[in-house]
Parts: sequence; C-alpha cells; structure tokens
Amino acid sequence: MPAEWEPHERTWVAFPLANSTFGNEGSTTLEAARVAWADVANTIARYEPVTLVASDGQGDLAQNYVGRNVEIIERPINDAWIRDSGPTNTVRNGKLGAVDWIFNGWGDQEWASWENDARLASEIAQQSNAAIRHSTLTNEGGGLHVDGAGTVLLTDTVQLDPQRNPGWTRAQVEEEIHAQLGTQRAIWLPRGLTRDYDEFGTRGHVDIVATFIEPGLVAAHSQRDTGHPDYAVTKEIIKLLRSSVDASGRTLEVVEVPAPATIEVDGTWTDYSYINHYIGNGFVVVGTFNDQNDDEALGLLTRFYPGRQIESADGRTIFSHGGGVHCITQQQPQTS
Repeated sequence: MPAEWEPHERTWVAFPLANSTFGNEGSTTLEAARVAWADVANTIARYEPVTLVASDGQGDLAQNYVGRNVEIIERPINDAWIRDSGPTNTVRNGKLGAVDWIFNGWGDQEWASWENDARLASEIAQQSNAAIRHSTLTNEGGGLHVDGAGTVLLTDTVQLDPQRNPGWTRAQVEEEIHAQLGTQRAIWLPRGLTRDYDEFGTRGHVDIVATFIEPGLVAAHSQRDTGHPDYAVTKEIIKLLRSSVDASGRTLEVVEVPAPATIEVDGTWTDYSYINHYIGNGFVVVGTFNDQNDDEALGLLTRFYPGRQIESADGRTIFSHGGGVHCITQQQPQTS
C-alpha cells in the first residue's frame, strides 16, 4: 500500500443520503452534510480527479452540489464514509490492487445498515479496473495508516474488536494485514479518542489519533486540556509511539499536534482533530473548527508538507456525524 502522500490517480468520495446519522430527506442536518462533503470534493477536484458515488437515483441531485469536473457514478450505498466502505488500494508490479475487507458497520453497530456498503469496495474496484482481493479480516480504511515503507498503525479496539473479529489474535491480524498491504511491522495503539466510543463512533480508528508524515515521523493528536478525558489517552499514545520502532528499525519521532481548544459541544466531549486530514497531489485538506488553535495547526501542516497547498474545510459538520475529512475520502494511487 503506497503512502497517502504518493501520487494519486484520483480520489473517491460518497454523497450523503438519508439515514440514521445524517437525518431524513429534507432535514437541515442532511443538507449540511451534503454541502460539507461536496465542499471537500470540489476542493480536491482542483488538484486531481474526483469520483463521487451517489446512491441510486441521486446522481442528478448530487450534481447540484459539485462542479462539472467531479465525476458522478450511481451505486447502492448505505452511508458516506468511503474511507471505510471503499477498497484499500495497493500497487504491485505497476498494477492496481484493491483489498475488500469484510465490512460490518463498524462492529455491528445497532444503528448501522451495511448490506450495500459491504459490496461497495468490490464495485469500486471493478470501476477502477483493480485486481480485487477479498480479505477474511473485518476492517475499515480508517482503522489503519501506513508509511509506504513497511510500517502500519493499528488499534487494539478496532482490529481485535470481538464484534469485528471474534477470536482473532494480534499475530493473526498482523499476518493478514501484512499479506494484504505488503507491510512488515505493525505498531498497535491501545485505543482511540473518547468520543469515538459513543453511539456513532468507530471504537478507536487510528486516523483521528496519529498519522505518518513521512517514514519514521508521526504526527499525533495531543489534548492539552487536563479536564478532557483524552488528556490521559493522548499522553499514553504519544508515549507508546515514541518508544516504537518502525520496519526499518528506526525509533519513531513524534510531533504533537494540539487538539482544538473547544472541548465540549452540546454537553458532549469533542473529538475534533487536525490529524484527520487528507493528503493528495499537491495539497492537504484539513478540517478546521473556528477555533483558537486552527492557525497553529495550519502552520504545523504547512511545515509538515512543504510544497503542498494547505486547504481548510469546515470540519464541524463532518465531525458532528462521526468522522472527519480523512474519513470521507479514499485515494486511488497512481500506477505509472
């Protein structure tokens, strides 16, 4: 699996539809989600091709939200978190591959439907002429990050979730992950952010907590407010990362990225995170939160990714539904 910062052929996004997370057709919440998802798609389309997957019969509706340079295809879908329901793409000998993980609604969540999303990875792989590999592991794209040089980040509460992979051991998970992604070393985080274990959470996706900037260098979410439960969580994760060794034998260097200063919304702890950004051809899209820490985070990302344009998107609407910019995008790597 190439690192996200390597060249892309295109980016895939899905168009929000009426469901239990976005709301009913005609609701203000669904409309806000469509505007937010389309804003990300339109931003990316200025830099690389974008394909937007709309639910059957909603292609014309989706066209009202995005520019003509965004390709739209219709497929049956249940939700719009294509990082998780879409394929995890790989490249071998110049050929595009696609891992079709088993998808079961983030661990058989009561509110989730996934009969269509469980088939979406294969359908996208067929659309992109990728060689499909059907994995036996229940997993999602947001549950892993790779450095493109043999190292993968995972989380105990995702890949070892008994509602995802009952009875699997770390060794069995690693064997399957390495076989599918071409990695050689897994670094396991103990858990994710606190709110990610609420009703609409993923139970600990790594892409909101830590990400590779380059081989040997990781950016990690750092909650500075001692009153937030993630203060202890992120201290533990950062300590673990700083003692971890990658596939090349390097001890990881870790750069702390501050969490937004906003710690509660409507009486609930936030999991707002700048880590959940998306890297593409000459750009980085990051969710911002009209927060006093936005400028510091944007400055750090500018330093992390020299030569790439840093684009901001309003992350509050996306996070209100359970994810961030990275969660609504999926890269298709360039093969030549």
